[in-house]
Amino acid sequence: MSDSTYDAVVIGSGPNGLAAAITMQQAGLSVLLLEGKKELGGGLRTAELTLPGFRHDICSAIHPLAAASPFFQTLPLAQYGLEYLTPPVAAAHPFDDGTAATVLTSLADTARDLGPDAGAYRRLLAPLVASWPGIANDVLAPLGFPKHPLDMARFGLPALLPATVLTRRFAGEKAKGLFAGMAAHAIQPLSNVTTSAIGLVLLIAAHRGGWPLPKGGSQAIADALVAHFRALGGHVETGTYVRSLAQLPPARAVLLDVTPAQLLQMAGHSLSRIYQWQLRRYRYGMGVFKVDWALAEAIPFTAAGCRAAGTVHLGGTQAEIAAGEWASAQGQHPDKPFVLLAQQSVFDATRAPAGQHTAWAYCHVPNGSRVDRIAAIERQVERFAPGFRERIIGRHTFDTAQLEDYNPNYVGGDINGGLLNISQLYTRPALRASPYRTSQAGLYLCSSATPPGGGVHGMCGYYAARRALRDVFRLSAAPLYQG
Repeated sequence: MSDSTYDAVVIGSGPNGLAAAITMQQAGLSVLLLEGKKELGGGLRTAELTLPGFRHDICSAIHPLAAASPFFQTLPLAQYGLEYLTPPVAAAHPFDDGTAATVLTSLADTARDLGPDAGAYRRLLAPLVASWPGIANDVLAPLGFPKHPLDMARFGLPALLPATVLTRRFAGEKAKGLFAGMAAHAIQPLSNVTTSAIGLVLLIAAHRGGWPLPKGGSQAIADALVAHFRALGGHVETGTYVRSLAQLPPARAVLLDVTPAQLLQMAGHSLSRIYQWQLRRYRYGMGVFKVDWALAEAIPFTAAGCRAAGTVHLGGTQAEIAAGEWASAQGQHPDKPFVLLAQQSVFDATRAPAGQHTAWAYCHVPNGSRVDRIAAIERQVERFAPGFRERIIGRHTFDTAQLEDYNPNYVGGDINGGLLNISQLYTRPALRASPYRTSQAGLYLCSSATPPGGGVHGMCGYYAARRALRDVFRLSAAPLYQG
């Protein structure tokens, strides 16, 4: 490790670590970014997991929040080769009768397909889509007084509801199932308060620009962020796994893109007793079991809308999805898990050899589960795409332990950096004046275990860096994109 002195050291090169490093470097400081793996990117990595020529996103895959991130939009990432491809259908939700609900960029067209719930869908989403540019920075931020309180209240009131309550405004199973699939991204029972927030944000993003995927793989986002950081003068070291802060070179500020479990391991002895107590009480959510496939042909979904979608939610009705998510949260493994599937190669020819395809999917499982879920996931795909199994020519899986070994931030397979329930939505990882400060001066947390939580948006890193700039250096961060 370098023995030079830096103004700031950032540990971890996931999207939040990169955002923090760039924000500090933009302020004119000297910044060292340390990554334990040989490859940079954290959850933004792409590799040939199955067969040669088949490029799979190891963790994150579809990136509506990356493209819409108020911080990433301020950066010239296209100059470093980042190109987003936007499928014509952001997400599709098939049903057993061969039909599917589809989310298009056009809110009107999406609503029209929901039949009797068209009006209810428009009344719910149209005001939020229109007001999003003014409230995005507040929604994706730590708790504070919003710049547009009325618009924020219009979003916040339905967002606080459990998804099972919000869907009562819909009469048909099509709209209910569609919203349940969106809310299931919260990775918790749909009866929990605030699960509607995740569903609303994803739908707003779809109607404001779609759900894009980066050409060549998620690694392209990381590569562009790293290139920009280096162009600003930042320093990078890989293959340096930090187990103790004593390993670090001298620096006035240290920012950690890790969760409370790793923070306690690295610096527990130097933290106050009350803060250590708070960190030990931090709760992690359900894990995921993930599978990547190499396919001889594209997935033969029965519903045409699914064949045109970058993301497909496989779970059937709201009742089925809610039951499966509740069971997983209770430590069970339902026969029909809710499956999130992405088919990037349908829109990005760089992902597989000519004429062949890749697919990416996961289901939620109890935290720390080692149960093999391949059969259950493939049954769900086959249910809505008969003949799918015949097209499989290779597969690769991650259970929760393998995911955590790959990325220690995925504690027990939790890809959200901690449970995003009401008690940890804005106070993660602890109830403090600033969630990014630790009890040790100059030491900050910048991971998804801080607000606004999981997702590839970099906002946790940006706000943590802004806090460090003010506290330690009496400097301000560059302004965010204002829509």
